[in-house]
Amino acid sequence: MTSAAASSRQRVLDALNHRQPDRVPVDFGSTSVTGIHVSVVAGLRRHYGLEQRPVKVHEPGQMLGLVDDDLRDAMGIDTVSIMPAKTSYGFLNENWKPWVLNGLEVLVAEGFRTTIDTNGDTLLYPQGDLTAAPSGRMPAGGFFFDVIVRQNDFDPEHLDPADNCEEFQPIGDADLDVLQRSVAAVQGCGRAIVAGFGGTGFGDIARVPGPGLKVPRGIRDVTEWYVSTRSRRDYIHQVFQRQCEVALGNLERIRQRVGNSVDAVYICGTDFGTQSSAFCSVATLRELWVPYYREINNWVHANTTWKCFKHSCGSVERFFETFIDAGFDIINPVQCSAVGMEPAMLKEKYGSRLVFWGGGIDTQQTLPFGSPAEVREQALRRLEIFAPGGGFVFNTVHNIQAGTPVENVVAMLDAVKEFHHA
Repeated sequence: MTSAAASSRQRVLDALNHRQPDRVPVDFGSTSVTGIHVSVVAGLRRHYGLEQRPVKVHEPGQMLGLVDDDLRDAMGIDTVSIMPAKTSYGFLNENWKPWVLNGLEVLVAEGFRTTIDTNGDTLLYPQGDLTAAPSGRMPAGGFFFDVIVRQNDFDPEHLDPADNCEEFQPIGDADLDVLQRSVAAVQGCGRAIVAGFGGTGFGDIARVPGPGLKVPRGIRDVTEWYVSTRSRRDYIHQVFQRQCEVALGNLERIRQRVGNSVDAVYICGTDFGTQSSAFCSVATLRELWVPYYREINNWVHANTTWKCFKHSCGSVERFFETFIDAGFDIINPVQCSAVGMEPAMLKEKYGSRLVFWGGGIDTQQTLPFGSPAEVREQALRRLEIFAPGGGFVFNTVHNIQAGTPVENVVAMLDAVKEFHHA
């Protein structure tokens, strides 16, 4: 066990390497799947008596709020985040401006440009171009954007894989400069650096519609894409192969800039599970996805010390052996309420080979709708199961959603502190 004075980074590294850290490391805000809705970030800042200022929305689709250092300190967070230069809607996170979300003033990037339609819905535009068709919709009174599917006509006999790869391009010097500056700014801060470089999310259904593209081509309808993974498998292979080639080139250029300063890399957020079942068979995962996952993860492990982070919601225990075989080190969000995802079984069966990043508390029922006492009880129970021997980073099961009572979030964080001092 490391000393009680271990840095946050060392704490995370111990957990990632299946060593018992001095205490369980905590992550909130390091990725687009471990974040906090901007309204809850604002509420937490009020609760902890921090400077009252509008919170920046760093991920516009889910309206996730940036967790600044003062709030990280208050919450006991051991990670910092390096996000891609551009959001999934294709604009840079820069030149912040005020925007009002249901009465709450927040800050959004200059490229975050919206209109209101006749239904009162808010429409968001790719690359901030109001002359393009909108690619995101927030219903009146809503708290996040749904991607708008803009499926253009295509000839099923003459599909071009380049059309489905338009968003996957060699990274330019300007974006590399942003990444290098971002890493330099947090290097030495004492926290673990978690990076999302983008471009390695094979078939991520949130990205398939191309929300950052002005005129998406290829197969962009969600249903059509799922059908294609069965009926047009050769085409999907061609798309993934092109994407993989670009990604490997980009990773090499990124590595030259940031080296081993990064500790974990968000590779892919493609979901394979539902609440009770799965989107495909293990055989399909191995045939269609694993060759490309393995290429990416093998390159990472051969050339860096980064750990590879895989996100998939739902009932996915059936895929864990395959994820391990494909080279993933980390699984998130560990949706313990799904069928076959019992925490004790997962820990016993996979705890020495997979890092569980999440699973600390249920975000569908307990955290938003339970009492603080119920939150505390579940968090402590999960900690007792997942913490022994390392291999666990505390986080919720996916992002903390709008409307979650701040007192419940605080009860969860207090439970983590209580566990440390037990």
